[in-house]
Amino acid sequence: MKNLILFISALTMFSCQEKNTHTFKQEDKNDFTFATWTNSVGEFDKTKWETKLAFYDSLGITEALVNASPEFLNQLVPLANEKNIKIHAWIWTLNRPNDTITNKHPDWYSVNRAGKNSLEYRAYVDYYQWLSPFHPGAREYIKNNVRKLTKIKGLASIHLDYVRYVDVILGADLQPKYGLVQDYEMPEYDYGYHPIAREGFKQIFGKDPLDFEHPELSTEWRQYRLNAISTLVNELVEIAHESDHKMSAAVFPFPEMSRQMVRQAWDDWKLDSAYPMVYNNFYRENVKWIGFAIEQGVRDVDFPIYAGLYSPALKDPKDLEKAIKLVKEKGAKGFSIFTADNLTPEQKAIFKKLKKEFSNEQNQK
Repeated sequence: MKNLILFISALTMFSCQEKNTHTFKQEDKNDFTFATWTNSVGEFDKTKWETKLAFYDSLGITEALVNASPEFLNQLVPLANEKNIKIHAWIWTLNRPNDTITNKHPDWYSVNRAGKNSLEYRAYVDYYQWLSPFHPGAREYIKNNVRKLTKIKGLASIHLDYVRYVDVILGADLQPKYGLVQDYEMPEYDYGYHPIAREGFKQIFGKDPLDFEHPELSTEWRQYRLNAISTLVNELVEIAHESDHKMSAAVFPFPEMSRQMVRQAWDDWKLDSAYPMVYNNFYRENVKWIGFAIEQGVRDVDFPIYAGLYSPALKDPKDLEKAIKLVKEKGAKGFSIFTADNLTPEQKAIFKKLKKEFSNEQNQK
């Protein structure tokens, strides 16, 4: 009980915490970075990765966010350093599909307003298997995953992904794919109702959120759940910084939108950088919307922003060029594409064209 009270106090005091004070080297602020997300497949293959890194280099890509085991990354980082490409350790944080360790602890998983556990009820897709940020065991497991990555020397950052709740509202273009019209917050997609969360909330407010007629409309209940994610992230940042590692995260397009759609208040996080996934086609928006979202994120936080672009949404090379130039104009320090591995020849040509153009601009300063 004592530990629970201390945990609750940490959540309620969160809003008073200071913003990130981690400093950056001057060169980090000047260069406009080309990056990509990519997955490891199978065992580490040096020849394969030499080819992949050479391909990235040909496009002007200087950073890769790689989803791989610590063992894999330990072999990749030195190889990438030889090619002057920085490697970020991309980790799935709260969404842990088919995790053989967490599967043994059903009580670690997030619970929705209908009372269903995320391990047993898979919202939208089978790989949605979300841990609860309220369960101490789940939080410690996530911290240990990050601690393992801090043992890797030479990482550009530890890159958090899926550090939020299940999408309570999907993007407009995604809803029809699941036969949904989400014009209100449906109980089966509204998560964060773990028994520990409800008990902690009750200790502060004297009420169980499930007793509310519309708990999804409670400002206090929403903020309480936001704080659980934010305190977890900031504890992970501390772990990274203790080992002199930077911490970045893939996040939803801009903070207010993130709060509403996935209960993610990333402007309260002490990150070293963020990668807002401005996938405009998910929301049936045009390229100009990408600029709006990035501009909003730049205004809301005091750490660098790198735009997350979605290559299938920018198949027209003119749209890709416009998007890259727009995010640069709006204050992003670079972008990461998902993913360079499936770019068309026309899209590759845009990468090469803009890298040369931006390099010439930099040399003229």
